[in-house]
Amino acid sequence: MTQAEGQRKLEGVIPALITPVTDSGAVDFRLLEKQVRYLSSAGVNGFFIAGTTGEGPYLTAEEKVDLLKKVNGISGGKQFLCMACIQASTEQVLAEIDRYSNLEPDFIVAVAPYYYSASQRAIFDHFSQIAAASPCPVILYNIPQHTHNLIELETVLQLAGTDNIAGIKDSTGDFIQVSRGLLSKVPKDFSWIQGEDYLDASALLLGGHGMVTGLGNVWIEPYVKMYLASVAGNTTEVIVNQKAINDLYEIIRVTPRGIAAIKAATGFLGRGSARMKMASLSLSEGELEKVKAVLEDLELV
Repeated sequence: MTQAEGQRKLEGVIPALITPVTDSGAVDFRLLEKQVRYLSSAGVNGFFIAGTTGEGPYLTAEEKVDLLKKVNGISGGKQFLCMACIQASTEQVLAEIDRYSNLEPDFIVAVAPYYYSASQRAIFDHFSQIAAASPCPVILYNIPQHTHNLIELETVLQLAGTDNIAGIKDSTGDFIQVSRGLLSKVPKDFSWIQGEDYLDASALLLGGHGMVTGLGNVWIEPYVKMYLASVAGNTTEVIVNQKAINDLYEIIRVTPRGIAAIKAATGFLGRGSARMKMASLSLSEGELEKVKAVLEDLELV
């Protein structure tokens, strides 16, 4: 795509915001504000709202609108806003985009169609229609472990030249595809954003433009330092901060559900709640203690 005048560049550290909830399951906007202010003051570039870590598939349409309004109000324009439309069909994504259009997010995020198997032709058509209808640039979200439909590299490269497509968040964990993509010919304004925390440094060192991180809700400073080091060409500092991120990843490795572990950790830090939107997906007391032990080892609590 060709970047429009005044359009913000998709780059840098973009936390995939958790959605704190109360004991009754309602969005806890008091805790959300604390979390957004923490991330904003640390120097993040944007916010990824109602995505996988934000439990977007479990939020109501009204809750998503309220989240976008709240984050926009707290951020005050300092960060760009990426609004995720985690919907199974093109028609559903377009309907959700219509709900957000007057709130003016900076980017719309969409996944490949899911539930049924989709050909690459169908995936290309899906994103082409979304890009044509969206009032703001679209981010391709490649997360086949949830959609069961991989956006293959050839399709990504085709879409990279489509008007109104800003870039891709690659959460495949397949660095072969990422490496091939980063070293392929695409329009200069197309951004490659890493979505797997273990691969952030590798992607940056190969020319990646930034990362979307759910884990960074817990401790965002290593991500910000790593990105700034990559911009400055300080490879040693990039690697040092990747090591810190790998150590933080232990909160996910010691528990069966990654998002629940991230939410629990923010709860221990006073910026979130351990409860998942679907309460039965929350961690047990024993699992919570394992998360706390990792945080203690890292001297975060």
